[in-house]
Amino acid sequence: MVVFSLSVGTVLEMAIGPYKGKKTGEASLLRSLHDTLEPGDILLGDRLYGGYFDLALLQERGVDMVTRLNHGRRVDFRRGRRLGRGDHVVAWDKPSRPGWMNKKTHRRLPPRLMVRQSRVSKAVPGFRSRRFVVVTTLLDDAHTADDLAALYRVRWQAELDLRSLKQTLQMDVLRGLTPGMVRLEIQAHLLAYNLVRQVMADAADRHGVLPDRISFKTTLMALLAFTPYLAMMTPPQAEACYSQMLDAIARHRVGNRPNRVEPRKRKRRPKPYDSLNVPRPVDREQSKKKKKPKP
Repeated sequence: MVVFSLSVGTVLEMAIGPYKGKKTGEASLLRSLHDTLEPGDILLGDRLYGGYFDLALLQERGVDMVTRLNHGRRVDFRRGRRLGRGDHVVAWDKPSRPGWMNKKTHRRLPPRLMVRQSRVSKAVPGFRSRRFVVVTTLLDDAHTADDLAALYRVRWQAELDLRSLKQTLQMDVLRGLTPGMVRLEIQAHLLAYNLVRQVMADAADRHGVLPDRISFKTTLMALLAFTPYLAMMTPPQAEACYSQMLDAIARHRVGNRPNRVEPRKRKRRPKPYDSLNVPRPVDREQSKKKKKPKP
């Protein structure tokens, strides 16, 4: 579980848990990061984090949440305090205590939680308008329904940042054989990822563009190409070379492609080989024994 910065894309917090068992889900890992959040922070997440207890625990710390209405909860815009068409403030009653929460925490939470529900209509040319409801603890009238819709729309940026971390930096397959080495491998990837994001932020600030308009892959390729020369230069030369690198990075922009749909399918099928379940030297010796001719 990682918490991304929406403005820059860096990883702010991280939580790691066992691969199976209790308290291994994303919501449980996020609750373990509550102590790292500060009053005034705004979390942006999907419908998994839209439950009463998650919103109430965050609100208790002065942290607001913007998420999508959970599919198990119904909405009736005829109730509550009306703010506009398809936009109102309603009270959620406290449910019964879940198994992961102790009695003391359950008694401490308020019996009712005031939340705002806004209906968002997503219009795509050539398709039917898709409607969903955004839930937030931001009750101020200064935040319009259009602001909440635009904010939730950029939630997809976190998915792109996660793709850069796992695919571009090749973190999708970890090679550590012990839990300690796996943790070190994850932390090394996050460190490299944040360093690349820092360079992207420098290039964006230098050229007056948003950091998410700069290509992560291009920045990584530029760093790999310039690093050997930067290591051999004097400080004044390295500073001038770094400036040129930022100029080269800022020239490669990513396009603004909203509503893009790409199928999650492989174009090339994997080879019909057996899986390698033992170390390669061991499998090599086993193959030799199988091929050894009988006398």
